[in-house]
Amino acid sequence: MAHGDDIELRTAAVSAATGYSAQQIRDLEARGVVECAPRKANGYRVFSTRHVRDLRAYRDLARAVGPVEARRVMRQIRVLVRDEAAALVASLHTGLTRERDHVLEARRALVVIRAEAAIELEPAESDTMTITELAGALGVRASTLRFWETEGLVTPHRVATRAGSARRYPLAAIREARIVAGLRASGYRIPDVRRALTALRDLQDIEASLRALDTRVDDIAARTLSLLRAGSVLAEIITSHEAVQATCCTGRHDVKGDTWVHT
Repeated sequence: MAHGDDIELRTAAVSAATGYSAQQIRDLEARGVVECAPRKANGYRVFSTRHVRDLRAYRDLARAVGPVEARRVMRQIRVLVRDEAAALVASLHTGLTRERDHVLEARRALVVIRAEAAIELEPAESDTMTITELAGALGVRASTLRFWETEGLVTPHRVATRAGSARRYPLAAIREARIVAGLRASGYRIPDVRRALTALRDLQDIEASLRALDTRVDDIAARTLSLLRAGSVLAEIITSHEAVQATCCTGRHDVKGDTWVHT
């Protein structure tokens, strides 16, 4: 065997140990997810416990980042130099953290809306406010409202006047201005406010939306744990791949076909 004291395993045994079908195992081997299995004289593949380990790690990795990205990572960590392979794995953790931050950002914004709605009466649909009135109600300068408008955060109507035109803020614009003011007071930067508004527009049921966001946070936590479970195996692959580069097959990855082309 190519891997020292590893026992020899047939495809059926690997299938039983990992839950993957024989065809799936062959496909994953062809796509470079696991090392190519040596062949006996009769053509049968001979797997090892290393293949079982890697397939289980791939399952966790696919749960964490999706099967397409998981396949790419499993291939790349075998051919990249160590620091690049380690950075690739670290980027997966960074991506999940960023995803969680965005969800929590939307959740915090919803809480702000719920809190301010509890202490202020909703204006009637027919109500509008001038820029001076809205600035005074929010405790900001009129120039701040104009800046928010420039940034696409608040959209007032324009009405004709003798002097030309003037801004009028209908219910929707008043609500968005209140949200922006609350988020800015909570320390949100303009790009963060913009992302939060994008996530929150057209939401009707705040409580249902909060529950949905909580579910997403829980899902990201589960995916993060899956990534952590795969991590030790990924580290072993990274630290050992240079020692086993003389493998039973060599080749290159066909990106379009998502397969490993033997050379």
